[in-house]
Amino acid sequence: MPTFLCFLNWTDQGAKNTKDIVKRYQASKAVVEKLGGRMLSVYVTTGQYDVVVTVDMPNGETMVKYVRAIAGTGHARTTTVRGYSPEEFSKLSAEAPSM
Repeated sequence: MPTFLCFLNWTDQGAKNTKDIVKRYQASKAVVEKLGGRMLSVYVTTGQYDVVVTVDMPNGETMVKYVRAIAGTGHARTTTVRGYSPEEFSKLSAEAPSM
């Protein structure tokens, strides 16, 4: 399954309700599993992002459904990128056509 990294920034509403972080984490994990994915890691962070989530999802369309569910809570805005292991990236690079 493809791996995605999702960077979250809390909205004002999300920041005011940080005491509910464990409850939000559990709800988020349940959504990932319902969509057929697997949550690999979740970290509350300092710096540019408030939370970093790493998930395996069946495809990009499923990831869109997940981040839409997060945004729909009103607690966070998301930035999502596709992650590749060094081995996956090396294989793709080797298969790239020349220009």
